[in-house]
Amino acid sequence: MFSGIVEEAATVVGCTRRDGNLDLRVKCSFCDELRIDQSVAHNGVCLTVVELHGDGSYTVTAVRETLERSNLGLLKPGDLVNLERSMKVEGRLDGHIVQGHVDTTALCTGVEEADGSWYYSFKYDFDRELAKKGYVTVEKGSVTVNGVSLTVCDSEADSFRVAIIPYTHEHTNFKEITAGTRVNLEFDIIGKYIARISGLLG
Repeated sequence: MFSGIVEEAATVVGCTRRDGNLDLRVKCSFCDELRIDQSVAHNGVCLTVVELHGDGSYTVTAVRETLERSNLGLLKPGDLVNLERSMKVEGRLDGHIVQGHVDTTALCTGVEEADGSWYYSFKYDFDRELAKKGYVTVEKGSVTVNGVSLTVCDSEADSFRVAIIPYTHEHTNFKEITAGTRVNLEFDIIGKYIARISGLLG
């Protein structure tokens, strides 16, 4: 479980295809604190550390389904990827409950500066059946974009905006997102549960 509070925008230093899977090698400042089998969210996708290297980098593997649901398959050496280690039980939940299970991707449709902050607009494919299961945004609700816990504004059936403060812009890969960039989305798990229970009970 994660909170959507990104620890670091780290650099991808290697991408290796193995059949339908992708090995990502990432270099970050806390690599010496990691261990094999540890879970780390990469752009909001929970992946397992499978190898540690002596140069401050580590390797994780993304399987075919993950690549089909996320933007990880688009990463290349030199790209920044948002990292978050799993929450500690005794820690504060500063963002919201994030599972690290990306639901779909969205395209950035615009970036607007607003006196030192930014508004980012995103659009995703609307599916009525998935919407009934809670795969939607709501005004002032939570959504995870590339692993970042954010508050929704201007929620529509297939689009929404979020406001990004300077700290988030500087310390995540939001600074590299422009119109046309594909990002990962995870909708709020609480909303999914409510939608599921409501559907079962009629």
